[in-house]
Amino acid sequence: MTTPEQHNKYLAWAHLAHGGLFLLFVLFMLAMMSAMFWSFPKTPEGPPAAFFGIMWLFMGGFYGLMLLPNIIAGYALLKQKPWAKTAAIIGAVTAAMSFPIGTAVCVYTFWFLFSEPGKILYDKPKYALPPMSTNWATNSTQQEREKQYAPPQTPPDWR
Repeated sequence: MTTPEQHNKYLAWAHLAHGGLFLLFVLFMLAMMSAMFWSFPKTPEGPPAAFFGIMWLFMGGFYGLMLLPNIIAGYALLKQKPWAKTAAIIGAVTAAMSFPIGTAVCVYTFWFLFSEPGKILYDKPKYALPPMSTNWATNSTQQEREKQYAPPQTPPDWR
């Protein structure tokens, strides 16, 4: 049987692996865009160089923003940070868009974090009260007050 700590480690590595594969994809895509830009003839009728620079920055920034939550979530899960659950949910939502590996990471993240093992690991109260004393109800002053208790008088009938 797998412990919650092992599931947490597997989930962290899944997020990091997806982030790494996605990073390789983004780098390959940006390299292909660069190669395409350099292969175009430098004529006045062709697209301007600034257009490709802006597209390169836009694509790199957009995919970088989709990649970053997975890397952050993997780190947070490995270190079991208090904010790891939130980071993993955000990372899973962004990973769900890249089928099939990202979708599998998303499903595994939601299954683990919202199941009992994930709740055991991440839904600990930050501040807990000390354990309750077992003799609090049998306090002598409370027993005296209960003995002295007299029910209130019934009001007179005003009808």
